[in-house]
Amino acid sequence: MRVADFDFDLPPELIAQFPPARRGASRLLHVDQTGVCHDRQFADLPALLRPDDLLVLNDTRVIKARLFGQKASGGKVELLVERVTDAFEALAFIRASHAPKPGSRIVLADGTALDVLARQGDLTRLRFPRAVLEVLDALGRLPLPPYIEHTPTADDETRYQTVYANEPGAVAAPTAGLHFDEAMLETLRSRGVRTAQITLHVGAGTFQPVRVDNVAEHRMHSERYTIPQAAVDAIAQARARGGRVVAVGTTSLRALEAAAQTGKLCAGSDETDIFITPGYTFRVIDALITNFHLPKSTLLMLVSAFAGVEVMRAAYAHAIRNRYRFFSYGDASFLERQP
Repeated sequence: MRVADFDFDLPPELIAQFPPARRGASRLLHVDQTGVCHDRQFADLPALLRPDDLLVLNDTRVIKARLFGQKASGGKVELLVERVTDAFEALAFIRASHAPKPGSRIVLADGTALDVLARQGDLTRLRFPRAVLEVLDALGRLPLPPYIEHTPTADDETRYQTVYANEPGAVAAPTAGLHFDEAMLETLRSRGVRTAQITLHVGAGTFQPVRVDNVAEHRMHSERYTIPQAAVDAIAQARARGGRVVAVGTTSLRALEAAAQTGKLCAGSDETDIFITPGYTFRVIDALITNFHLPKSTLLMLVSAFAGVEVMRAAYAHAIRNRYRFFSYGDASFLERQP
């Protein structure tokens, strides 16, 4: 497969720059098992789910991962913390005229000095003088995706988090979850739809372009995930009841599929660089709620693997013709896996 096989023309005005006025006020494109598209509202989701279905939610919380500082020379530095590796260390992407060298320091706005420890591929390992999350909370800026053009506001700090966000560590939101409010979750529970929570800390690699022509040559950035035993048990119980396992977002799907690579879903924490492309055999997920993804992106390849390449080409063409809103703050889709 070539990366160009996953390209499409997207009018820039369809890229959502702001969330809808309220959570859940988005549209929903339902792609059924036969590949037929149905135009709906996100409020219609309860009608598409069945009693005993299980929604798997990613409870990661977005951290204020963007920092600004300067080198000893006075040169300006912009940091994007890609992951917190322990209480006082983190890996970060660094933008500067000349990358700071190991052994040097970066000084933030309040005088906090970060020690540059080592390069690790295209990331830099940094040591903080106090807890990383404490520094980010005090000095960091919300890392909105590069295609959202406005400076983050107080509204973004609320709306670019899911209502069930709990575990800090992501540098991008699991955006399918942004559509859910407490009222929707309660409606689903009242109809017999269960929920389970897992964690995958979304890394900045989710926005990295695919720089090769041959899909098989692309290498994903690694991300940390945790699958609690309670989630494994809930999935087994849903199967026993005849319910479907529905991933809310590609992050939930990737975490579950990564944890099931041996053929059996296992609880625990690990790193994954799983790259799901057409031809992949899904072991856990029956349906997927997800937003619309970038052209030539790994996430478009994932949904094409899940629902079918031609089905997704047709679905995205339908979405563009019907003026759906794309990407993080955009509309949602409900994809049923073909039998």
